[in-house]
Amino acid sequence: VDAFQAWCGPCKTVVDLFRKIRSEVGSDRLHFAVAEVDSIDALEKYRGKCEPVFLFYAGGDLVAVVRGVNAPLLQKTILEQL
Repeated sequence: VDAFQAWCGPCKTVVDLFRKIRSEVGSDRLHFAVAEVDSIDALEKYRGKCEPVFLFYAGGDLVAVVRGVNAPLLQKTILEQL
């Protein structure tokens, strides 16, 4: 889940990376979602940050968190969690 704030430009740039990785590993194994933290109460603790936050879930459980736009780390985390 890409937890972002509408004013955060770097948050928007990562979508292309997600699409690339999903096309490489297949959409049946990997699902991406975006959530604007200002409009979802459950994500309140991520509001007011000057960085995007990426939440990785497996089987409904939070398994990893990556803060900031670090494409190599995001890709590594995604592939490790598959």
